[in-house]
Amino acid sequence: MFKKLWLIAGVASALAAPLALSQTAAPNAPAVPFAAPPQMPYGLSINVDKAKTIAEASVAEAKKNNLNMAIAIVDTGGYLVYFEKMNNTQTGSVQLAIEKAQTSALFRRPSKVFQDGVAAGGEGLRLLRLTGTIPIEGGIPLVANGTIVGAIGVSGGSGAQDNMVATAGATSAR
Repeated sequence: MFKKLWLIAGVASALAAPLALSQTAAPNAPAVPFAAPPQMPYGLSINVDKAKTIAEASVAEAKKNNLNMAIAIVDTGGYLVYFEKMNNTQTGSVQLAIEKAQTSALFRRPSKVFQDGVAAGGEGLRLLRLTGTIPIEGGIPLVANGTIVGAIGVSGGSGAQDNMVATAGATSAR
């Protein structure tokens, strides 16, 4: 069933694009900082075998780049399905990886969207209090057959490194 698990090409940008800060608003209308959530539906949650395959690809990418990472795969409800912490990964990365994955699963978008919203300031700062989110790059929804089946979260490097390792895992199961 998950033979065709794949990350929609450019899911990070595809899901993030409609969520970008609004550049225009009606003259007397209040500014709307974010568009509505993506309308991609949730599907049957990822299973542990597929989660392990995704984590293996992420570990391989981390090793290739001499990085020590914590890698979390969650289901559509944000519940942990599989977790791996590479040797010498900083302890603080454990919970961060899980929270990045939860953010992406629960809000159907990459965690970088929230990072960008906070960085923009203004109304974007409200995201700091949005329950269930962490505004740090490294969480990506997992998509199969046009539905979200879970998410991956990675922590241990810079945000860009975390995202690179998460993307390697997510795209490995195409």
